[in-house]
Amino acid sequence: MVGLSKRLDAVASLVKPGCVVADIGTDHGYIPVYLYKAGIIKGAVASDVNEGPLSSCKALIEQEGLGEHISVRLSDGLDSLSPDEYDTVIIAGMGGELIAKILSRCSCLKDKHIILNPMTHPELARKFLYDNGYEILNDFIVRDGRHYYSVFDAQYAAKFEKRTDADYFLGNISDFSNREYFVHLLNYLKNKSRGGTDYSEVIKAVEEKI
Repeated sequence: MVGLSKRLDAVASLVKPGCVVADIGTDHGYIPVYLYKAGIIKGAVASDVNEGPLSSCKALIEQEGLGEHISVRLSDGLDSLSPDEYDTVIIAGMGGELIAKILSRCSCLKDKHIILNPMTHPELARKFLYDNGYEILNDFIVRDGRHYYSVFDAQYAAKFEKRTDADYFLGNISDFSNREYFVHLLNYLKNKSRGGTDYSEVIKAVEEKI
């Protein structure tokens, strides 16, 4: 059985049983292989923009005998995938700005379940979701080794409420027990504020939570 890091296990925990996943930026293909062997998904498309990681992914799929269930695609984001090939999108391990760009190029996501793990700037990924009518469902911070990561999922809800920077930075997080992460976020926001960007509202919101 393929094992997952704590970060990827958190991503996998948001996948709904019986779905078909598009794992964008799949790298070595650990998530789709794990999900299928665990009996969680019916199938998957594993895609990456680079041939190197995709070769590793192909090798793992062949090794596990899953070629009939997990297809492999060289693709820049979702560009080379057909909407009827998947009902769940996973994008893990990229920056929030790149994730937002990938999602913005796809017009068929309103009926998809979206699971994201931005490595940097999760506020930019949340901003895209909120600004385009999506509702963030689960939203949490996971510690993996010495690092903390944002993991959240979303579904289109035709919600276009006015949002603030605090919404983009904190989303739907309800567990603030990983205090080290939020102290680091506070320091980042205060440094940015000293540089001229007004994050006073976000700083106050974070301080109230921790």
